[in-house]
Amino acid sequence: MKRVGIITASDGGYRGEREDLSGPKIIEIIQKFGYVKVAYEILPDEQEMLEKAMVELIDEGKVDLVLTTGGTGFSVRDCTPEATKNIIERETQGIPEAMRMMSMEFTKRAMLSRSVAGIRKKALIVNLPGSPKAVAECLEYILPELDHGLEILLGEVNNCAR
Repeated sequence: MKRVGIITASDGGYRGEREDLSGPKIIEIIQKFGYVKVAYEILPDEQEMLEKAMVELIDEGKVDLVLTTGGTGFSVRDCTPEATKNIIERETQGIPEAMRMMSMEFTKRAMLSRSVAGIRKKALIVNLPGSPKAVAECLEYILPELDHGLEILLGEVNNCAR
């Protein structure tokens, strides 16, 4: 079973002023796909805190996949992509490109997403949108293919040939 850490970036959620609906939606979806949640945290839109949380999950070998939600827009406080880029070793541009492409079928505002994805050590990080609806659409779209990518990353399979 693939182990997943979930981080919600939300100032209001961190202060208890806003209920996090996206984190629980991620948990629901990953469990449906056979993944296991090993960590879930709500953090403020603070780049250093986001970086530290992701690094800890990965470098301590707790997770195979980190899914973030929130902090990918144009707000001055949105910094999840910057936090992710700062700690990854290899960017995986196709994942956020695919999410944006699919999301454009629902709303042209998907082009405003700054989501990124990348690999650190033997774990993958994917920035998901902040809304529960967009989280569900994107995650259900990418998870079937992410599974194969994670198998390769973890050394469970050794090629992409069908």
